[in-house]
Amino acid sequence: MKATYIQLSFIIVLFSAFTACSDNMGDPDDKLTEVPALVEPVDGKAVVLETSAASSVYFEWEYVKTGESGVAVYQIAFDRADGDFSKPVYMMASDNNGYSNYATVTHKLLNRIAGRAGYLSSETGNLKWAVFSSKGEKTLRSSQVNTLTLTRLAGFDNIPVDVFVTGEASEGGTDLSKAHKMKAVATGEFEVYTKLTAGKPFYFTDADPAAPRAFYTSDELVREGDETVTVPADGIYRITLDFTTGACTSSLVTGMWFYFSPNGASLFELPYAGYGVFRATGQTVTFKQESWGRDQRYKFRMFMKTNGGADPEAEYEWATLNGTDSPPNDSSLESYYYLQLLNATSQWDNKWKLMEKFDGAPADYTVYLQADRPYTHSVE
Repeated sequence: MKATYIQLSFIIVLFSAFTACSDNMGDPDDKLTEVPALVEPVDGKAVVLETSAASSVYFEWEYVKTGESGVAVYQIAFDRADGDFSKPVYMMASDNNGYSNYATVTHKLLNRIAGRAGYLSSETGNLKWAVFSSKGEKTLRSSQVNTLTLTRLAGFDNIPVDVFVTGEASEGGTDLSKAHKMKAVATGEFEVYTKLTAGKPFYFTDADPAAPRAFYTSDELVREGDETVTVPADGIYRITLDFTTGACTSSLVTGMWFYFSPNGASLFELPYAGYGVFRATGQTVTFKQESWGRDQRYKFRMFMKTNGGADPEAEYEWATLNGTDSPPNDSSLESYYYLQLLNATSQWDNKWKLMEKFDGAPADYTVYLQADRPYTHSVE
């Protein structure tokens, strides 16, 4: 009887110990403290936003304590000057998918955030920012809240869907039905390769039949209004308009050339044919004989003078958008011929290969830089 009592007591002790372990094992460790301090930018810092894509503001804060194990993730929250962060105007994860105690925020994004807070283009206003730390299901906001004073870019709140180049200097003249459409390369950003006549006026329009808007450029900014502009020399121009920041650029295109990689040289020019098309007809390319076979690699080179043509001529590369190391055939996808503009040039990188039937045979080489299709080219 006494032995039975001892065994029963031992079982009860074991059960109690197991139950105690079960209560702790598997439970998530959600121990978390709020962010102790915001480091950068300092409270009250004023930033005049810039149009450059490289411009940014660095945000940093101290790491939180998370108990015995695990790490926290972070989000920066922005709110209006009178907001309490119950409904922030914008939230974003920190760098490294939220695990870093810092983040780099571009001026373009800060410009949009300031717009959401109610500030107009070119207007100066205050934003609050704080950091939320999270672990498991627990989230805490930093008790410290800093203020950031931003001067917005001269962008547009009402961004046009389509933009065209028109006017006496343009390829279509004053006939709006012949206006040269710009390509939408990103939200609110447009570009065009177009021919302009020196000394004659031109402008930009959304061509809205109900209430058309007109735009012009001045002091490297896009402005809305009925004014017109001119160029100092006849030529082909690359023009970019960014309605999110108000920035614009203009470059004079001095040549588009077929570049043959085996020779490391440009073989012939593709004259401008109109409305963003460059074409060379009846050109012959003879492949280069190598020990391993015939080399047929090629791409295109463009020469431009930036700053409206005032800067020295520079060389750019039109190369493969989708990398390839094989020649196409008559059934190849159109995407084989898609191209992109690169600032850096090379002899062998980002090239295409001509089909064998073009070895020594006259052909037409065409580059299409147009609005309603991907930038591409053809060999026919």
